[in-house]
Amino acid sequence: MTVAETARLRLRLLNPLDAPFILALLTDPAFRANVGDRGVHDLASAGRYIIEGPAASYAQFGFGMFAVERKEDARPIGMCGLLRRDSHPDVEIGFAMLPIGRGHGYALEAATASLRLGVERFGLRRIVAITAPDNAGSIRILEQLGFRFERMVRFTADGESRLFIFEPTRTGLPHGS
Repeated sequence: MTVAETARLRLRLLNPLDAPFILALLTDPAFRANVGDRGVHDLASAGRYIIEGPAASYAQFGFGMFAVERKEDARPIGMCGLLRRDSHPDVEIGFAMLPIGRGHGYALEAATASLRLGVERFGLRRIVAITAPDNAGSIRILEQLGFRFERMVRFTADGESRLFIFEPTRTGLPHGS
């Protein structure tokens, strides 16, 4: 099911048939370096991840991480969406692209659509983003979206992260997509 579209992309619900894509994305070295190990190491654990993560989030909150696919060929190239975690009180935006999806502006396009979804459909007035301290690509995208760096945080034992804040009443919504 499609939840948002942009000029080049479709954001849709993840389902168990996406296990091969999720396995490739979550075992990508860049994903592991910037996001971490999510315990996905084979197709069975990828299927569990979809059911226990994104699908459970859709059922509980109406949003979650969505598959990002190119309209031209319906190929999933990444994941983007909104998360509610136990480690902090705010809704968080997240995005990750396979190597084929990097360097084309897809992450910014998908994140813009996800941000609009959060503000316009779910009425969110504060959205956060958390990045690894040296993840320059994600930091650049967040700044383009209108997020501002607030402080360093430690939500888990994985170490410190950068916390960015977006408040649409203060900054407005990003243009485009």
